[in-house]
Order: sequence, then structure tokens, then C-alpha cells
Amino acid sequence: MVSEWVQTSFADLIDIKHGFAFKGAFIREEECDDVLLTPGNFAIGGGFKDDKFKYYYGLIPEEFVLSSGDLLVTMTDLSKQADTLGYPAIVPTCSGGRRYLHNQRLGKVLIKDKQSLNARYLYYVMCSAEYRHEVLASVTGTTVKHTSPDRIKQFRFLLPPLSEQRTIAHILGTLDDKIELNRRMNETLEEMARALFKSWFVDFDPVRAKMEGRDPGLPKYLADLFPDRLVDSELGLIPEGWEVKALGECFNLTMGQSPPGSTYNEHAEGMPFFQGRTDFGFRYPEKRRYCTAPTRVAEPDDTLISVRAPVGDINMAWEQCCIGRGVAALRHKSGSSSYTYHFAWAIQRELQQYEHMGTVFGAINKTQFESLKTIEPMSEVVREFGSIALSWDKYIRYNTAESRTLTAQRDALLPKLISGELRVESV
Repeated sequence: MVSEWVQTSFADLIDIKHGFAFKGAFIREEECDDVLLTPGNFAIGGGFKDDKFKYYYGLIPEEFVLSSGDLLVTMTDLSKQADTLGYPAIVPTCSGGRRYLHNQRLGKVLIKDKQSLNARYLYYVMCSAEYRHEVLASVTGTTVKHTSPDRIKQFRFLLPPLSEQRTIAHILGTLDDKIELNRRMNETLEEMARALFKSWFVDFDPVRAKMEGRDPGLPKYLADLFPDRLVDSELGLIPEGWEVKALGECFNLTMGQSPPGSTYNEHAEGMPFFQGRTDFGFRYPEKRRYCTAPTRVAEPDDTLISVRAPVGDINMAWEQCCIGRGVAALRHKSGSSSYTYHFAWAIQRELQQYEHMGTVFGAINKTQFESLKTIEPMSEVVREFGSIALSWDKYIRYNTAESRTLTAQRDALLPKLISGELRVESV
């Protein structure tokens, strides 16, 4: 027992407000300023995810517009293990007119006395294993898992003085802030590479500039690699000297094959395993699985593509890994991993058309995949793109590796700090 800490419960410290039942008829995939948050915007282990947003086009009650820094908790989860149920997330800074909306499946945490409880410290308590176990112990539902404000508020724990709460939150928050900074840096680097790929291989900007007598904005050795005219092809106008080919002529494709279910695990035994897009994260999965008896293997730097619904999501294999039947591994025959990855991004819309084919679920098979028509650039242009993008890829890998280390440090510190096993001086 830590003498200065007091035994308390969430019921003594917080209330949890239900969200609003926004009408399904006004929920869209098309982007607008009003983002309707869902459990899908919560990370496993806690935290906010800014991908796969839903947008709302209807009238919005002002009391359900969230503010930056609001603390939310998930009340519903569709996964078998209830991966995000009960976990917290902090609403990020709103900018550019964007508003985040408080959906009915999320609880908004209201602190009764901010002189007794620090909001970010509370966030980390709600990331702890003890809290997580209590939430799962009281879960209801089979296919869809549920919790409630009353169940969450039953959790009891030791509360340190406010000054020590702030210090603990600062230590853990500093690690999380750096992880978030690395994530944003990676997204920026990814956007830079995608913009360059689109300019060279989709819009043919250097060729069009030369056709119009403009400076392509490239060093001479790069500008000289591009022709000065476009010619007709079955895919429309393409740079002179480039060819239209079947994808199978330009890329090596390996379709996944699922190993026996008894060989899967989450304990780092065997080879990293990708079964489908649910295993994908930002070039690295949020929750890793492994396989002790792989049947189909992707090599380091292969691009991984989901080939069963949803079709077209991409990831990068940073090490040798097992791929199940929901995944294919792709590599341009030049060997350029960067060109392959961004090519796969560029054809996502074409791949996603296969979502609506098939009787049970969308999928693309090997024959269909290899038959896709694509534009094959001159090899020198592919090589130069790969050389430029590789430097950005290295930064992405460095940032990701650093974030893994920081995450491990945070996960090791959190239970010791929250329990009082490890004491820190108040600031």
C-alpha cells in the first residue's frame, strides 16, 4: 500500500455521458467537416486513430460536438476479443473547420473535481491491465460486445496526490507525444512519395511540361529521362517509349495460402503472419500475429495487398512473413520496393472494383490480378524514383523502429507508475 494514495472508484470521480444516435441516412464515406467518431477510431491499447473516418451530413445537436482534449471511452466492440472495448482516446486538436461528433457507441468522460483527478492520468489508468480485465469481466453480448457507464464506474484503484498524477501523466505522455510525432512525420513522408509517384507515373507532369516548353522543375539528368511527347495507347495517352502490359509481365505476384489455424499465435512464436487487411497498420500492424508453419511467404520489402474484401488495402513487409489467403505479395521485376508500394497505392481504386464481384464476398484471384493492364515506364525512370523514395522509406523505418521502442518503454512503465511500484518526484 502506498501511504499517500487513497482507495477510490471511478464512481467517486467521474460521470460518463452517452453519445447521440446520429441517423444512418446522413452518414457517408465522402469527406466533410463533421467527423462522426466510432469505435474504429480507437487504437488497441488506447489512443486515437485518424483513419477510416465516417462523415455526417445531417443536423447536429451542439451538445454532441466534441472539444479538443475531451476524453472518450468505447462502449461497443465488434471483434471477437473486444480489442478496443472500454479503452480511452483523447479528442485531437480541431482545425480547418473540422468538428468531431459524439456518437452513441462512445462515452464522454466528465471529471467531477479537476482538483482531485488529472484527465491525462485518468487516461492512463483506463489503459491499464487491471481496468481492462474488469471491463472484460462484465461484458455483455456475444457477437457485439457491450459495456456501460455503470460497469466502468465500478472500477476501484489507488489514486495518488494530484501533483504525482501530473508527473506520471507527463512521463507517459512525453513518450506518447513522440510516438504521435513519428506517426505524423511518417504520414508526411508517405504523402511526399505518393505525390512524386502521381506526378511522374500518373499525370506525366515532366512530359507535359516538356511538350509545352516549360521547365519540368527537375535536375537535367532527371528531365532527360522523360520524353517530350505523349502517344495513344489502349489506356489513353502515355509517354513515348513507355508500354502497356499485363501486370504479370511487370511484377512478380505471390498469392497467399492460409496455414492450419492451430499454427496461429500472438506470442511471437514463428513467422509474422498476415491473413488480411485487419492485420495491416501504417506499414506495420497494430496487433501482430505469428505462424509456426507458414505455407506461402512474402520476402522483405514486398508490398502486401489485401485480395479479399476489403480488396486493395496495402502494407509493406519489412521482414519475411507468412501470408494467408486474404493477402498477396507484389514486387516489380526491377526489384524496386518503393516503386511497387506506390504503384499498388495508385491502382487501389481499380482493385476495389473487385469488392462487388463474387456471390459471398469480393475478391480478386491471381489470373484477374496478373491480367490487369498497366503502364510500364522506362526502367531508368523506375530506378530514379526508387532511389529518391528510398531515402524517405529509410526515415519511415527509423521512425517506426523508434516508436516500437518507445511503445515498449511506455507499456513497461505504465503498470509500475499507476500501481505505485515505481515512485516519481512530483513537479
